[in-house]
Amino acid sequence: MTANRASLNGPMPERSRKRPTDPNELAKQLVDEATGEAPKVDPDDGKDPAAVALGRKGGLKGGKARAASMTPEQRSEAARKAAAARWGPKSKT
Repeated sequence: MTANRASLNGPMPERSRKRPTDPNELAKQLVDEATGEAPKVDPDDGKDPAAVALGRKGGLKGGKARAASMTPEQRSEAARKAAAARWGPKSKT
């Protein structure tokens, strides 16, 4: 199996926590974090609370709803495929 070259050489993903590139700024930030002087960052800042609640609601019922809509044969096949993906031979990429 050949790897997709575009995915290997694409741009780096955006990171949620950005560090300064200047060594002096980075040192100051590390000291501030170590001494507790860095400002507290809220991970939910800027998110719509209604959208967060809706996403959680869907995530909580998703697996049970999917299993309820499948036949026993489909559930068995899904479990077999999951076990093969987890415990089967590793692909060389």
